[in-house]
Amino acid sequence: TLNGVTGRSKCFIPNPDNALTMALVITAGAGAVPPSLPGLIPNLLVGLGISVIPGADQVVKDLDQASIVVKELGFPLIIKATYGGGGRGMRIIRSSDQLENQLEEARREAEVTFGDGSLFMERFIERAKHVEVQILADSYRQVMHLYERDCSIQRRYQKVVEVAPAETISLKLRKELYEASMHLAQKIGYVNAGTVEFLVDLDRESWYFMEFNPRIQVEHTVTEMVTGIDLVRSQILIAQGCRLQEPPLSLPLQKELPLYGTAVQCRITTEDPQNGFAPDFGKITTYRSPSGFGLRLDGGTTAAVSYTHLTLPTNREV
Repeated sequence: TLNGVTGRSKCFIPNPDNALTMALVITAGAGAVPPSLPGLIPNLLVGLGISVIPGADQVVKDLDQASIVVKELGFPLIIKATYGGGGRGMRIIRSSDQLENQLEEARREAEVTFGDGSLFMERFIERAKHVEVQILADSYRQVMHLYERDCSIQRRYQKVVEVAPAETISLKLRKELYEASMHLAQKIGYVNAGTVEFLVDLDRESWYFMEFNPRIQVEHTVTEMVTGIDLVRSQILIAQGCRLQEPPLSLPLQKELPLYGTAVQCRITTEDPQNGFAPDFGKITTYRSPSGFGLRLDGGTTAAVSYTHLTLPTNREV
């Protein structure tokens, strides 16, 4: 097992966030990762029956290559960082006069943030929902889904509010996302907790694969609330070789998985709305935690400690 993905690599051990890349290469029977990953991965996904957003299948290195993509797909388009995440390096292009500046801005941001300025472009979907499916998979090729989360309320492409389940899309679409997620995990031999993220086109009633996160995510808490399953405990036991439906995990069968109402997670962002939403920082002087029935609090604050009494006088020799 290599970062939760069954298989062997002759060349390198990938970062955990590149586990899907590694697994797809293994699935394709390749002994090394080829240089054209943006082209390889969509083709492999389509081969597995997973829809991908229409877009460039190669890295866009300059304006000339970007112009070719524009001719093929038209506007609007969205630029994304090849090795990106968290909304960094993304730009929406609606006309040709925006292309050059936005392309260069995205490239610089990707270079600074991820150490690689590679970009790709794809069709921008105007009315979309960002929906992700939580899965668990053990080492014995057993995979189950734990329903889905709607992460469409975002600020600068960063998730702010997450809701489980995603009742704003049809049950038919939700079932298709469950099946696609479990199918993908089984085909690549994925093991442990993971999240398969999709973009749902509301106008066409269709969905497209975006990314596979091979790890616990911040918003896993809403899934825990509606299913009653401790995901952190589950991933640890799976890593120890436990089976999903046997002790000590003893998870319910898929058809018996409970769904307890609706859960909403709200993230507190440190931006100052009176200063153009600039990032804010500093010491918390007053804090009152929320409370009440059915409320869960996941926080990261701690009491400030002063170390001034440990400081030596400047005139003392040490």
